[in-house]
Amino acid sequence: MPTLSAPHRYRALIEDHGLIGSTATGALVRDDGTINWLCLPRFDSPAVFAALLGTEDHGFWRIGPATDGFPLPADRRRYRDGTMVLEHEWDTPGGSVRVVDFMPPGTTTARITRIVEGLTGRVEMTSMFCARPGYGAATPLVTRTERNGAARLCVTVHPDSYWLDGLHHTVAEGGARADFTLTAGESVTFSLTWGLSFKTAPAMRSPRSALTRTAAYWREWASRCTYQGPYREAVLRSALALKSLCHPGGGIVAAPTTSLPEDIGGERNWDYRYTWLRDAALTITTLARLGYTGEAEAWRDWLLGTLGRNAERLQIMYGLGGERDLAERELNHLPGYENSRPVRIGNRAADQLQLDVPGEVADALLAAENAGLLPSRDADAMLRALARWTEDHWQNADEGIWEVRGPRRHFVHSKVMAWVAVDRTITLLRRRPSTTEGELAGWERLRDQIHADVCEKGYDPERNTFTQYYGGRELDASLLLIPQVGFLPPDDKRVIGTIEAIQRELSTEDGFVLRYPTHDESGSNVDGLSGHEGAFVACSFWLADDLAMIGRIQEARELFDRLLSLRNDLGLLAEEWDPRLKRQVGNFPQAFSHLALADTALRLTACDAAYLPSQRTTLYSAPPERESGTRTVAGVQ
Repeated sequence: MPTLSAPHRYRALIEDHGLIGSTATGALVRDDGTINWLCLPRFDSPAVFAALLGTEDHGFWRIGPATDGFPLPADRRRYRDGTMVLEHEWDTPGGSVRVVDFMPPGTTTARITRIVEGLTGRVEMTSMFCARPGYGAATPLVTRTERNGAARLCVTVHPDSYWLDGLHHTVAEGGARADFTLTAGESVTFSLTWGLSFKTAPAMRSPRSALTRTAAYWREWASRCTYQGPYREAVLRSALALKSLCHPGGGIVAAPTTSLPEDIGGERNWDYRYTWLRDAALTITTLARLGYTGEAEAWRDWLLGTLGRNAERLQIMYGLGGERDLAERELNHLPGYENSRPVRIGNRAADQLQLDVPGEVADALLAAENAGLLPSRDADAMLRALARWTEDHWQNADEGIWEVRGPRRHFVHSKVMAWVAVDRTITLLRRRPSTTEGELAGWERLRDQIHADVCEKGYDPERNTFTQYYGGRELDASLLLIPQVGFLPPDDKRVIGTIEAIQRELSTEDGFVLRYPTHDESGSNVDGLSGHEGAFVACSFWLADDLAMIGRIQEARELFDRLLSLRNDLGLLAEEWDPRLKRQVGNFPQAFSHLALADTALRLTACDAAYLPSQRTTLYSAPPERESGTRTVAGVQ
């Protein structure tokens, strides 16, 4: 029996991967043509390829030049312009070859298509296919069928089947293998399609027609981006990454992966394949600023279907279908990415109290309406419910934006966002003719009460800085959002003092920003977890935003350029950057990182436009100014 595996590299960096996706799910493709992470049919489905978090015994699919040694990294890779269609090209002594990977968008069919094209000469190629459903835990039944004269390989572990179409694969030890040769102008195609094992086999489709439709879908979507500034390439790639995480049902995942570590070899490994209300709302806010309202409408409908008009049982995250039970467990059969254990699925943070969430949701609803989304009575009812929930809970301690697994505290960011929830509710309700002055007055009193409380208890006058929590001395990068959400103007001395304190105490040598100190002065872990973490990419973009807002525009631009250099060659970012190891860490690609990139680009472009008024409308199609707060949505004070 032929063997399946060839030796593989000891490790692959997180940034060595690219993402292909259908918006219903996604796959990571390593730079040697290996798909080592894939969940079908949804982002949060069990992985059928999980080698990313283990070994090749846990599932992978590699197509590349045949070799007796290590798989060859591609000499070139790129996305086709304005799409999520990924290409890898190899130059070998015999010739050159290209592999085109993509997933047709939508939920009709969960499928990966791979087209292999001979470019020059003659190249011997290999397809190695090892499906291991259940996150690599299951050994499937592999059968072969014939349909219309074509061989199909079917891999089954109930209730799922995976159908591999293309060249004949020989069943080998551990999986299946196909060896073939391509000359210039020749091509072969492969498709992997998911289906329920008790249903009829999925139809075979034309891969080339699917490629044409998929590229057209993405290019049409990309063409609607309203941003035309100097950072368009980076912004558009980030927008495409964000769109890839927007499920057609309206839910939005924070990332398509689980358990890529924030601390290599440590325990800070989390499952991000769910819809955080915060992350989803921030994604919608950014996409609305870029001119996209379709995603906002789908998300609002999803939110209404998940929350309804009652916020009493509010959770901070849900499954893509609105599922509430996201019980966390550990997969002990997986050794983890670079031995970073445990590998977790589910997320216990779903049960936490996080007071900031209604604020991000209300801000997103306002941004979407400013971008052109029509009001909704049901959404207004939900908005009021979230405001009442905020009124009932804002004085409580919580776990905060960073979901600490230590004690609850009165986090300043949480209180600020409680203020935002009420402030944006006032703004939206003031637009409704049916809103009474009495109702508005009540919300305004609550808003003022929260504001005064934060300024009294969350500010350290001796050090001229806001603190992470009431009565504490530690700092937190989320304080950088105080001027961005309009809680205080950027020229307020307390804001400037906070920005400068964070630069002193939370910045790395490269000027990137940590979320918070993971250890207090005694050496104890403040978040209930062992180890350290890298610089948080989104927080570093927030610092660039703040620097621009207080007039240090050149410094902001230099920081932004350094942050852009952290992207991999495909323009993708993980959650964090390890300043010691000089590599990306955390789940990948991360919505938080990409939305923050786009937001900062918008702000810097708007700063340029402030000095060049005649160019403003060509640089950025800005929505109307907010009627409350102290800044415009475009970000120019």
